[in-house]
Amino acid sequence: MTASTFDLTGLAAIVSGAGRGLGRAIAKALAAAGAKVACGARSMPEVEETVAEIVAAGGHAFAVHLDATKPAECRAMVERAVASTGHLDIAVVDHGIGFATPAEETTEEQFRRMVEVNLTGCFNVAQAAGRQMIKQKKGGSIILISSTGSLVGFNGLAAYGASKGGVDQLCRQLAVEWGPHNIRVNCVNPGYTTHNMRGTEARHAQAEVEDEMRRMTPMRRRGTPEEIAAPVVFLASPAASFVSGVVIPVDGGYCAM
Repeated sequence: MTASTFDLTGLAAIVSGAGRGLGRAIAKALAAAGAKVACGARSMPEVEETVAEIVAAGGHAFAVHLDATKPAECRAMVERAVASTGHLDIAVVDHGIGFATPAEETTEEQFRRMVEVNLTGCFNVAQAAGRQMIKQKKGGSIILISSTGSLVGFNGLAAYGASKGGVDQLCRQLAVEWGPHNIRVNCVNPGYTTHNMRGTEARHAQAEVEDEMRRMTPMRRRGTPEEIAAPVVFLASPAASFVSGVVIPVDGGYCAM
């Protein structure tokens, strides 16, 4: 195996949730590996900043407004990528929301919104990408960003954990259905990182949460966004050509405890 095994030069990618945090790090890592990246998010100023950082580093990227709960916008993002490059090879679904609320206090609307964004929105992006990859007849790689909240229980995260558990199973289902088209579908499940999802800042600011995280993580620290992006590049690359349908915790050993 050589460095070229991880080379994404000539490949086209889309990344949802690319405006900040993990999505930004993933978009930058894919571009650094040679991919041309369509960066999608609801906040255009944020996603344009991501693109500016990629271009400044010598990469290729462009910004697309994306509300993943709207299938038409997901299709439009794929169309923009194809119009720019002629094909789509990689799709990373990273967008999401989160909040911490005791299960007995979670409202119907809160639960519905969590599923709408995190699970249905994930399906919308993956479906748009999968349709294009099937049409091209040249395969592809789809990476869903899930969470360790889908693998173990956390206080106050009933809605979030349920939505991410659905993402894990969606990964397996799509891997089975689209495998015959040489489309690989995998999940990366980040643990605690130095980036906190919108809506979870207050929870992560609590000293007891930080103490528990460090105590329960064998590596005794949070991961960085770049440490989540690296396995995504692997899964997108030829190095992972026979890897599909797997859920990979990237959590410093948290789920092993």
